[in-house]
Amino acid sequence: MELSIKSREFLDSFDHINSKVLDKYGKNKLDLFVLKINANEFDYNSLSNRLTDPVIEYSLSRKVRERYSDRPGTLSRKAREKFLDYLKNKGELGELLLYCFLETHLNAPKILSKLELKTSTGHYVNGADGVHFLKLDDGNYQLIFGESKTIKSLTTALTDAFKSIDEFKRCINAKGDEKSGLPYEKALVSDNLEKEEYNDEEADFIRSIIYPKRDNNFEVDDAFGIFVGYEISISAEDKRLPNSGFRLKIQDQVKSEVEKSFEHIKNKIEDHKLSGHHFYIYVLPFTNLEDSRQKIQKEITA
Repeated sequence: MELSIKSREFLDSFDHINSKVLDKYGKNKLDLFVLKINANEFDYNSLSNRLTDPVIEYSLSRKVRERYSDRPGTLSRKAREKFLDYLKNKGELGELLLYCFLETHLNAPKILSKLELKTSTGHYVNGADGVHFLKLDDGNYQLIFGESKTIKSLTTALTDAFKSIDEFKRCINAKGDEKSGLPYEKALVSDNLEKEEYNDEEADFIRSIIYPKRDNNFEVDDAFGIFVGYEISISAEDKRLPNSGFRLKIQDQVKSEVEKSFEHIKNKIEDHKLSGHHFYIYVLPFTNLEDSRQKIQKEITA
């Protein structure tokens, strides 16, 4: 099954400055990205431009995209309207960014657009911030459930992400809603595959990943993808540095901040008894987090 994002241009918005395996078995990996810098500022405009097409692929099912493939203007409008509606009700930019990283960097295709799963009451379905699958080098598969957090404090964002994953796995919902958690999420995806443009063979394959069959010639394990956006502070003096010096200073600052979180991540995996899972963690720093997030969201939905 193909990736829903056809181009890897999304990754051109960043410098990939660190890739760290956090355990001796290679199960948990953190990738640190930093936005391209232009005149000592993060280039948010470049990111907004490169999210124009992915927001269509994120917001709309394959079936809807195929239906309007000869009407790009209508397709774009429908995607922007749906994404904007989602932002008002539940979502955030981090979910879109996680989707983009999982597809373009990890090569893990999206199974289903969660924005297509809207309840009759008008509320968006709770659960993972995306569902993807990954074929491993040994021929086995992982079903990847997404979790995104954009919080000023990196430590708090990571803490909240692992807490949410723990509650998701244990089917705990703060509102006491039984329609949450890993089993419900799998059933939700399996029951709604008709919303996507899958042929019978593709749909059967996906269901065999969600609910492995005894005659499968592969194994399937649940894994998690995490996106964390956090806020960094840049001094007025640093902003006066020459452009090349500023880039090096910011990259060194971010690497140092994120490296300090490695032990915290390991501890949270152990605290929540999640060591059986693989984790793919993406970290991205922002300046003026809330303002920058709102600016990008406004530009891609305008």
